[in-house]
Amino acid sequence: MSQARDSSIRRMLSNLDNLLPDLEEIYKDIHAHPELSMQETRTADMAANRLNASGFEVTKGVGKTGVVGILRNGEGPTVMLRADMDALPVKESTGLAYASKVTGIDRDGKSVPVMHACGHDMHVTWLLGATNLFALARDEWHGTVMAIFQPAEETAAGARSMIEDGLFSRFSKPDVILGQHVMAEPAGEIDWRSGVVTSAGDSLEVRLFGRGAHGSMPQASIDPVVMAAATVLRLQTIVSREIAASESAVVTVGSIQAGTKENVIPDEALLKLNVRTFDESLRKHVLASIKRIVDAEAAASAAPRPPEFIPLDSYSAVTNDPEATNRVVDSFLSHFPKERIQESQPTSASEDFGLFGSESHTPSVFWFVGGTDPETYEKAEKDGRIGEIPTNHNPRFAPVIHPTLETGVEALVCAAGAWLST
Repeated sequence: MSQARDSSIRRMLSNLDNLLPDLEEIYKDIHAHPELSMQETRTADMAANRLNASGFEVTKGVGKTGVVGILRNGEGPTVMLRADMDALPVKESTGLAYASKVTGIDRDGKSVPVMHACGHDMHVTWLLGATNLFALARDEWHGTVMAIFQPAEETAAGARSMIEDGLFSRFSKPDVILGQHVMAEPAGEIDWRSGVVTSAGDSLEVRLFGRGAHGSMPQASIDPVVMAAATVLRLQTIVSREIAASESAVVTVGSIQAGTKENVIPDEALLKLNVRTFDESLRKHVLASIKRIVDAEAAASAAPRPPEFIPLDSYSAVTNDPEATNRVVDSFLSHFPKERIQESQPTSASEDFGLFGSESHTPSVFWFVGGTDPETYEKAEKDGRIGEIPTNHNPRFAPVIHPTLETGVEALVCAAGAWLST
């Protein structure tokens, strides 16, 4: 990275300290007011208002609740920066003064607690900080900043909905797409890798059909509970017996629902499954194996009708462009101490970020920023209790605000500055 470009990025970041108190209040406010997927109207309004105040051209309602902000600053590349906005149906138990007490209505029409258990509140704050810094230092860069506040990452619907609503035809087509995610690593650390970053993720619902009867007369039934239990056990053999040790896959049955009373054998049972894979051919193999096993167990039980398979959501793997990744990492290393920049392994988490790059045929880079207090992490590592640190989607997940907040803003500015700075 050139010395002039590095100096431009440093000057852009020189305003960050003045912004931090305001950004901290934004973060706490978003955390206390989470919104479920495709319901992010309050968060979207906040993002749009902040972008307007910074001089961006703002369009709301892209892909239902998405926000697009464009800041043009002369000739040069267009860099797309993405943050997701939605929260999860999780009851918060962090004990924070700004903890969520919000409830919402989920897609099944049920009232549920809502929490930013995945860190998207931090993502929104990071991007608002970065866009403000670019607006304040226009003499230090040239090109176009394209800020995307995306809905519904948690249901794999948001990226697709924005693309289908003309994201890349109505607005600037970017030269590079950048994104980041807070994780339970030490705060201040940035993890990166080239190639596959996150797994593909597929969720599905399987309905098994039996014949109900009195619990005292099982001979009159075709018991879907037994059918479901046998199916769950057999599904475990996909990973343990069909996948080579050198490959990786996860098959999880996260929900079993059947019956209402201990002495009534029900008519049907419902399984909800989640699958993670890193290779497309392996993905197809695992999904085909699930169908084969479920169908076979139903047939073995003499089920009166075949099982039903209902897709819930699907994420493709996120794959970082090697050349663009090297450019981002070089920029990180010019700004951060090298011990804070770590090359990582692929993670079995899933993200719809990759869809932006694959649909627009644009190189993209995605990285992770740690959010756990470094001393807490170090002690847990020393005691062999890393697994006890609350991870994303845990009711106790709460990134420490500092240095998580400033690290994420700095990372976005450094990465974008690798294309935009003078």
